[in-house]
Amino acid sequence: MIDRRTMIGGGLAALSASLAAARAEGVSRMTAYAFSFPALSDGEIHLADYTGRPLLVVNTASMCGYTPQYAGLQQLWSEFQGRGLGMIGVPSNDFNQEPGSPADIADMAEHQYGVTFPMAGKVVVTGPNAHPFYKWAAQARPKETPGWNFHKYLLGRDGYIAEVFPSAVEPTDTRVKTAIARALADS
Repeated sequence: MIDRRTMIGGGLAALSASLAAARAEGVSRMTAYAFSFPALSDGEIHLADYTGRPLLVVNTASMCGYTPQYAGLQQLWSEFQGRGLGMIGVPSNDFNQEPGSPADIADMAEHQYGVTFPMAGKVVVTGPNAHPFYKWAAQARPKETPGWNFHKYLLGRDGYIAEVFPSAVEPTDTRVKTAIARALADS
């Protein structure tokens, strides 16, 4: 007769062995879908809501030389949203160019640039206090972390980083559009 402790112990040992095997195969690697951002206005933006869709995540700022890229991001959003692209603007004051309140950020993005894609609340994107998504991205691509505002991470349908574009690369650049089209075509 097998007692409960033996049965539970055996079950836990089997589960532990399965998890170790999955980790060894890379099956349990965390994807971007595990994260969420506070929304600029209210609630949360859950990346899990974008599961199976390419997603462009861009750290933004209202008082930056790259701020006009909001217009290009909106253009990308208008062009590719209907085909399945997700996009999130992530305001950050890491480079001292986003001192404003949520209302100030919304006014700049929505009223001056016509932004209709989701905007997160202001978060830290670099260093030890970075938002968990940005820590994850830095671990995945340590040489391609935000060095300034309007750094772009394109996530593939699998939830992993497919491409990274530094601030100087305009959202409407052929390289960005080609990467998005390729990510949308991947099944």
